Amino acid sequence: MRVKEEAQRQGFDVCQIAQIDRSPHYEAFTRWLSEGQHGQMEWLERMPELREDPRHLLPGCQSVIMTGINYFQNSPSQRGKIATYALGLDYHELITGRLRGLCHWLSSELGGTHRPFVDTSAVMEKPWAMRAGLGWQGKNTLLIHKKMGTWLTLGGILSSLKLEPDAPEKDHCGTCHRCLDVCPTQAITAPYQLDARRCIAYLTIEHQGSIPLEFRRAIGDRVFGCDDCLSVCPWNRWAKETKESHFSPIARPDLAEMLAWDDPTFRKKYRGTPIFRLKRPRWLRNICVVLGNIGVREDLAALEKVNSDPNPLIQEHAQWAIDEINRRLPSY
Repeated sequence: MRVKEEAQRQGFDVCQIAQIDRSPHYEAFTRWLSEGQHGQMEWLERMPELREDPRHLLPGCQSVIMTGINYFQNSPSQRGKIATYALGLDYHELITGRLRGLCHWLSSELGGTHRPFVDTSAVMEKPWAMRAGLGWQGKNTLLIHKKMGTWLTLGGILSSLKLEPDAPEKDHCGTCHRCLDVCPTQAITAPYQLDARRCIAYLTIEHQGSIPLEFRRAIGDRVFGCDDCLSVCPWNRWAKETKESHFSPIARPDLAEMLAWDDPTFRKKYRGTPIFRLKRPRWLRNICVVLGNIGVREDLAALEKVNSDPNPLIQEHAQWAIDEINRRLPSY
């Protein structure tokens, strides 16, 4: 199909199409919200009618074009793990630009009206990707592609064109439960059920305040996000490293050095990356938690210095890290 060929020319690794209908999994999503498992992500509660039916976003919509870009790569060897998707530049700008290019081609070649979306919109992109046949939502609730495993960033287009749909992908998880077993905080409470309030990705990225004490040690060395339930998936055996330079890791200094950064330095170093949205206080909060778990005597000086920071969030987590390191040090 010409649409898929053009999507590939625009730089997408995969492209499939779903016929419009009410959003898949909408009832399950609303139950999840009613149980409060979304934590502080209040924006998920807004405009439920848009999440229920994308035709409220684009009247006359007949098709959903779902695309994906492989972002898999090996992480640098240094203290503090960052989720693979966040090692380089922010994917939102990359995907949005390519989706706009595809929309322009659609309008000029095939006519119709089109609206692009990524995961910041009210469209439930993972269920639509499943309906379009890009993969299935695994027991960790993430999309799994047969050839690229768990390593796809998604974007889509609502289109008024009636395009030939692809067949939905079947669930191929079978009896496997590795993602449930590996989760450090038991955030995957049952197959296909995720309590975001327990998830390390949520705690280190979306959670605004103090990280609950019950989860701090479980965070380990994860300073931004968590890939555990992704990387353990057996469908990753066919995953290949991304060819997209946008995802290439950005060099960063050691954790203790970053504790000395002021706000302008943080902004300069991380503008245009996923980490930028944390802002300095939460980034330093996360660093303190990680150093509390893996730090050594040599890190205490940096922690003591930042412990006098005027921000109480930083102070609290710096003191916790100091106490944790001292607890591990031998007593003479």
